[in-house]
Amino acid sequence: MAEREKILILGGTREAANLAAELVAAGHDVTTSLAGRTAEPEPVAGKTRIGGFSGNGRSGTEGLADWLTENGFTRLIDATHPFAKQISENAEAAARLTGIAFEHHTRKPWQQQPGDTWIEVASLEEARDAIPANARVLLALGSQHITPFATRPDVHFVIRMVDPPAIPLPFASHELVLGKPSSMVAEEKALLQRHGITHIVCRNSGGSGAYAKIEAARALGLPVIMVGQD
Repeated sequence: MAEREKILILGGTREAANLAAELVAAGHDVTTSLAGRTAEPEPVAGKTRIGGFSGNGRSGTEGLADWLTENGFTRLIDATHPFAKQISENAEAAARLTGIAFEHHTRKPWQQQPGDTWIEVASLEEARDAIPANARVLLALGSQHITPFATRPDVHFVIRMVDPPAIPLPFASHELVLGKPSSMVAEEKALLQRHGITHIVCRNSGGSGAYAKIEAARALGLPVIMVGQD
């Protein structure tokens, strides 16, 4: 077996969990760091750390560099969500500060397929403005990205969240669906039909975990307002 390493994975994605399992099975000492946005994250092989690295006057980069050094890590792997730009920048900078081996695992964005109707935009604000009046929209963005859409009282939003919101949502017309997206196309189709959805708004996050809603939209002929990775 190769030399045992002490590895920190910046995770939160299915790919990160799979990678942790592979590295633990190979005999490495693996810790996965999660942002803590989900109240009850799914179990991950190895050890788990919850929360950010900034605080006590230290930036995220400095805090991460200190933590890596203090705990004797030999490798840092960034396997965060493709839209976690700040975390990825902090990770790369912390690796430079410490001299630790660094890997960036980026999954590829989804590619439009025959039958897809995508309205491709570059920001959440553009996505909001692309929604036609009186639409019924599945907002599949994560709780930290939905606020810009509250300025559209002419639209009915079906908002999917993993955990209940801590405060009431500022939407004039909305329904809340709790839980993670299904990996089954039939289940995503049923949800879209049950709520009378006319459009989906989501980010092009790539991977297989949330792709079923894209396949369901294709099957039903629904437009997807797709926020691209910059």
